[in-house]
Amino acid sequence: MMASQGKVLILDSDAARASDLCSRLRFLNYEPVIPPADVSSDALARERGIAVVIGDMQSDDSLGRTLNELKAQQPSLPCLCLPFRGERRGQPDGGTNWTLDLPLKKSQLTRLLRRAARYQGSERRHRLTGNSTSIRRVRELIEQVADFDTNVLVTGQSGTGKELVARTIHDLSDRSGQPFVPINCGAIPADLLESELFGHTRGAFTGAISDRTGRFELAEGGTLFLDEIGDMSLDMQVKLLRVLQERSFERIGSNKTQQCDVRIIAATHRDLPAAVAAGEFREDLYYRLNVFPIEMPPLYKRVSDLPQLLQELLIQHVGDNAGSLRVSPQALRILANYSWPGNIRELSNLVERLAIIKPQGIIEVDDLPAKYCDASIADPGETNQVSEAMQLSHANLKDHLAALEQDLIRQAFEAADGVVAQAAKLLNMRRTTLVEKIRKYHIH
Repeated sequence: MMASQGKVLILDSDAARASDLCSRLRFLNYEPVIPPADVSSDALARERGIAVVIGDMQSDDSLGRTLNELKAQQPSLPCLCLPFRGERRGQPDGGTNWTLDLPLKKSQLTRLLRRAARYQGSERRHRLTGNSTSIRRVRELIEQVADFDTNVLVTGQSGTGKELVARTIHDLSDRSGQPFVPINCGAIPADLLESELFGHTRGAFTGAISDRTGRFELAEGGTLFLDEIGDMSLDMQVKLLRVLQERSFERIGSNKTQQCDVRIIAATHRDLPAAVAAGEFREDLYYRLNVFPIEMPPLYKRVSDLPQLLQELLIQHVGDNAGSLRVSPQALRILANYSWPGNIRELSNLVERLAIIKPQGIIEVDDLPAKYCDASIADPGETNQVSEAMQLSHANLKDHLAALEQDLIRQAFEAADGVVAQAAKLLNMRRTTLVEKIRKYHIH
């Protein structure tokens, strides 16, 4: 007998529908769990091995309230949302919530259960941090396109995280078990790019002393990420277009045609429609790539995400000691009024520098490089929008930090297998302090 793929918690007051779900889940080799109607969210949070929860988040009955309480305690827990009283009310709030249509369809149920499993495996590696409207929209688009082999074009300024979008799409797709192969089309000379993409045979040209496998072959069955596609030469654009149309290619120096099964995600910081108009980019290739566009917002347009981004980057650069280094509200205000031409990449470099010169304590305004204190928002037309976002950021800063603290505590507990002393050590705090925070946030 095959091992169960995990427990699925069913919180549905419709007994007949819950029974139908149980039958379907058992057939798909999942273990359904139907708790009593008066179960508490705390009791469910202690349940081990829950892979996904199915229920109606808009219901006002006891199970609906319990589901919402459970999601508040475990925001990353995947949830398949049943339509409100049988009627679909648009998409759920993104993140780890996906709508399950009625009547139930085996294909959709299977697809969403697989997506939930992939999400749990990928969210720690690749996560788009932030709750601003623009970044929530990006997450929604990623989730919509992940299950399809549609070509995706990711646009946005340099350093906004375009490759992170591509990797997230790959991780949430059916191709997640196959290679993700990136290539920067702007960093490779035009005369070498063809060999990089398609490979070559020994003796195909001077210096070809052995066969070479190209990126299309390396990405077979998976995803090929063509970064900075706007910098590709016109000659290479013609050759790439042929591969996208025919789904086949030849190595340089070979007459053997090879079929390829590769999902294409391209990215660029350039204005491709303007490049098409200027004759610098092929119009037919642009439309072939731009089937599903995703635009990454610049950092200065999502300053309300700054507290979370800083915390995430501190964890990356400082590790277990991230809790000992914090940014003061005054310094945060200065950073939020900076134009961030380098976007997330520039922010990451700043955090790494600050972590070196001040490994613990509170980062004050005097600790910031002068350019951050002297600069202001570069585009006056965006000033009002940034000010409104900053007001929201400051108003919610306490809530943001509290949510981050709870998330870090839960992650530490998971890493420490529930041992309080070990979790306190990972968080670099005293055991008594951690116990107080556990009581404060009602963490189980």
